[in-house]
Amino acid sequence: MAEESLSGGIKEAPKIVWNEKDKKFETEDKKAYLEYEVRGGGKVMDIIHTYVPSSKRGLGLASHLCVAALTHAQTHSMSIIPTCSYVSDTFLPRNPSWNSIVYTDDVKSNM
Repeated sequence: MAEESLSGGIKEAPKIVWNEKDKKFETEDKKAYLEYEVRGGGKVMDIIHTYVPSSKRGLGLASHLCVAALTHAQTHSMSIIPTCSYVSDTFLPRNPSWNSIVYTDDVKSNM
């Protein structure tokens, strides 16, 4: 009996690479990326730009880039500043569980 291959189904998440030197999280082909700057003595990641070429839009790449960057920030005890409009206006409203790592000026009120 021959094995039947399933086409379609669950798509594998794209591999996102941390490019520390260029301060980017990017797809393996380097065509889609998220740029950031580190502030506050290394405790704050300011996400300044997310880019996905038109040929790759609609695949959820921007969201995967955000998850990679925010997971990195969280595991390194960093807050994030969502300067990029995609992060502040689209990603965070759709994924409110990440709001806990957004930088606020009231950090001292939590002490």
